[in-house]
Amino acid sequence: MSMSLRHPEILDLIRTSGHVEVEELATRFGVSVQTIRRDLSDLAAMGRIERVHGGAILASGTANIAYDERRSLNSDAKSVIAEYCAQMLPNECSIFLNIGTTTEAVARRLQNHKGLLVVTNNMNIATVLGDAPEIDVIVTGGALRSSDGGLVGPFTNQTIRQFKFDYAIVGCSALGEEGELFDFDDQEVEASRIILQSARTSILVADGSKFLRTAPIKIADVAAIDHFVTDIGPDKRVRQVLKTSKTTLHIAGEK
Repeated sequence: MSMSLRHPEILDLIRTSGHVEVEELATRFGVSVQTIRRDLSDLAAMGRIERVHGGAILASGTANIAYDERRSLNSDAKSVIAEYCAQMLPNECSIFLNIGTTTEAVARRLQNHKGLLVVTNNMNIATVLGDAPEIDVIVTGGALRSSDGGLVGPFTNQTIRQFKFDYAIVGCSALGEEGELFDFDDQEVEASRIILQSARTSILVADGSKFLRTAPIKIADVAAIDHFVTDIGPDKRVRQVLKTSKTTLHIAGEK
């Protein structure tokens, strides 16, 4: 396969799984690891990816990936996380779901729950749960972002402050080495901070690719989170931070 054909397929693989390994790509395409390293260097020079040890991830920068693209990114992991998180949530409770494709995946797994009050600043989630017969949905209002259906701004924050949720299900764009949660938009970050303050129990849902990404604005330290649901175990350093913070780690799909 020529370089011009490999590059688009490499990008598709990264969008699907969030991360690729040099040796796996070499085997897949039947070329040397040196050839794959040149491919990845070329894609990195074009700003399409970021090189990491042994492989590559999608480029982060200071702007998030498009929402539709994020939906397909690591979709299998998000599905496993969402199913696990939904099983943690009882019937007859109040829940906040914030902006994000992983929280949207959780919403899809909640459609058969009963007696839920769901508040959200995510129009996609409101649409997903709008027809669920046993779920009441409240949308925060605020300024609508056409790029992802998110609602942000002072009116959004004012609405959130009126509630005390049993559970807040939140996502983030990146996780730091010390367990910090990061995102790209300052208004979205401000809403997420208020959501965490307004919850009796907080649950972070984030797949393993978030350990490989960067984002510029800090939401909170992991100490603000009661439960962290992910698909792969973080490294020892992050595990120690979680232990010190008394945040319970849940590896979805782990037997």
